[in-house]
Amino acid sequence: MNEDQFLQIVSVHQGIIHKVCRLYRDTPTDREDLFQEIVFQLWRSIDDFRGQSKTSTFIYRIALNTAIAAFRNNRKKNVISYVDQVPEMPPANEDCALADCKDRLMAAIKMLDEGDRAIIALVLDEYSYREIGDIIGITENNVGVKVSRIKNKIRLLLTNSHEN
Repeated sequence: MNEDQFLQIVSVHQGIIHKVCRLYRDTPTDREDLFQEIVFQLWRSIDDFRGQSKTSTFIYRIALNTAIAAFRNNRKKNVISYVDQVPEMPPANEDCALADCKDRLMAAIKMLDEGDRAIIALVLDEYSYREIGDIIGITENNVGVKVSRIKNKIRLLLTNSHEN
């Protein structure tokens, strides 16, 4: 694949990469670094893509694996620090109550372990359980079980944060 074709793929699917970066990094600088690392890993892996799944599925797999590996490496170095609120500001026309709910949900998602965080991000992007299984490397049934457990964890986190 030539550079122009690769850049076109990245351009079309950059939303996936940005979403993964927001889930695994809190500061703009760290998100930019992770974005670059994901694009580098995509460049290294793109020739291995056989087209047996959607391009977005392949990109999600590379992005999540890169983010999780980087997350683990940084956690060992104690580089990551968590904040109580999501750093992004909601759009000006968004209802404040809805923005608060989204902030609380994102904060709860960031409290999950990296595997659960990856799965729920794919659910929120409306991937099917089969597609999630392909990306994560587990069975479709196992995805269903994990999603149910993750939803329960999020409910508990949201309930506990609302009571505090």
